[in-house]
Amino acid sequence: MKWDMLFFLNSALLGVGLAMDAFSVSLANGLHEPDMHRKKMCGIAGMFAFFQALMPMIGWTCVHTVLRHFTVLEKWIPWIAFFLLLFIGGKMLADKIRAKEEAVVNVQIGMTALFVQGVATSIDALSVGFAIAGYGLIMALVCALVIAAVTYAICLSGLLIGKRFGTKFSDKAALLGGILLILIGLEILITGIF
Repeated sequence: MKWDMLFFLNSALLGVGLAMDAFSVSLANGLHEPDMHRKKMCGIAGMFAFFQALMPMIGWTCVHTVLRHFTVLEKWIPWIAFFLLLFIGGKMLADKIRAKEEAVVNVQIGMTALFVQGVATSIDALSVGFAIAGYGLIMALVCALVIAAVTYAICLSGLLIGKRFGTKFSDKAALLGGILLILIGLEILITGIF
């Protein structure tokens, strides 16, 4: 592969494809916390962008170092993503139910939940490391940075959209967000198996 517009276009399209799960989770986060501040929104989008860049680089490194050990784990990636999203979606639902019982208006998304979401939505990006295995280290890093930039923009828009609708449907937003995360996990599992 050479440095040309096609390289950057392919990297951006990889970013769009990989960011769809993170977009959906960002949408759910915006619904879940409609009064989220801009600084936190940037942090959430940054967390997703970081993991979307990190995972392909881990995959690329595995291809170039321990490929025979990594391919055994590849079939478990959809299951890992599913259980992580099931956990965090279930936690969002439980938090909302508890908040209703305790008459708390809003439950904020914590760092642990964001970390789990970041890993869960980007774990399928490990396989992109195989797709970019022909790249040298610098090209792989640039590709990962393009993926991160695209993911950041897409997630920020998901948060804004979710936040906007979250203010209108705040009483149902956490329930919808939790259900959405569980459905995303199911989608990852089903597409990963079939």
